[in-house]
Amino acid sequence: RWLTCKSLPPGALERIADTIADRLRVPWFSGAVKINVSLVPPLVLLPVFLHVAALHFLLGLIILTSLPVVVLWYYYLTHRRKERTLFFLSLGLFSLGYMYYVFLREVVPRGHVEHSQVVTLTCGLILMLAALSRAKRDPGYLPIPAGNEKPSHQGLHNKSIRGSSGGLHGISGAASSRAVNGEAKGYCSMSAEQPAGVKKDWCTKCQLVRPARTGHCRLCGRCVRRLDHHCVWINSCVGEQNHQAFILALSFFMLTSVYGITLTLHTICRGRSLFVALFYCPGAYSDYSSALSFTCVWYCAIVTAGMGYILLIQLLNISYNVTEREARLALRDNTGRRLLGGLVIDTGQYNRGLLCNWGHFLSLGASPPQRSAEDIV
Repeated sequence: RWLTCKSLPPGALERIADTIADRLRVPWFSGAVKINVSLVPPLVLLPVFLHVAALHFLLGLIILTSLPVVVLWYYYLTHRRKERTLFFLSLGLFSLGYMYYVFLREVVPRGHVEHSQVVTLTCGLILMLAALSRAKRDPGYLPIPAGNEKPSHQGLHNKSIRGSSGGLHGISGAASSRAVNGEAKGYCSMSAEQPAGVKKDWCTKCQLVRPARTGHCRLCGRCVRRLDHHCVWINSCVGEQNHQAFILALSFFMLTSVYGITLTLHTICRGRSLFVALFYCPGAYSDYSSALSFTCVWYCAIVTAGMGYILLIQLLNISYNVTEREARLALRDNTGRRLLGGLVIDTGQYNRGLLCNWGHFLSLGASPPQRSAEDIV
């Protein structure tokens, strides 16, 4: 129908894509293993695009300009459809591996990079992957209640109306209003009052009462403690349990990437400073090896700039003790104030000063301090 310019029936393209995704399998001993379609494009297209971009300066300009546009378009497409995808994780990991391969194959043999520098770059890459592996673990999902033990919304609401006569329910409500994610009294005075009423803390999707600063991720379908955002680059949420590892992975990536870019530019553009060599390197396209290395440098620079912006926003949010989710809600409800040119949204609800905010962040994931019954009452 497409070849004869006839109209396709509704949903035909979706069914074709689903069929191709189901048939894409790799033979294995225990049976054919199904491959996620989103893993394939980065593995195939990235080397092809980079090698084509190395053929001429104009081709490199066109491809390196269009790649971020395509990635952003795919992000908005999957985000609007509320879909989880391995495309970005596959793109990030394969980019790291391929850039490291080009560095060892094209840059190191020139003899201007010392073995200690190669070891330093390799250690940075390993540390970044270790932090990324830690960030991929449980971000702090709330346990889903058993099917027969799900409390009804109406029952909880009635208990909240009756006050503290519900025994342990009243005590837990008072405790949650004074201790937010371990922010007990005595820790830089970071106690924050939680709005009264169970209804605001009730998740209709997970059917449970959630602590303060907990959010429901529509992509994962779970509630996460101190939910910051759902990161497509790790295909997981960033929450209370993995936020530190996420910042560590970004930091190691930035240091390793900048170091690798510096070593490569000092090899193919000798005698020039880093910033000048990035924009003006006369001999970069004199041979294909130098052209490919220079193209990979620009690709790394684009990715590093994007990740650097993400890291900057994260560090600012930590300094003001605000999460990405809370910043979005504050903008929507017009309850926050823009600072530093709009880079950070200060809600003022949990901000207790720079040192206390960072102390709270560094203590994330630790068991909350024990409190006596008198202190709770």
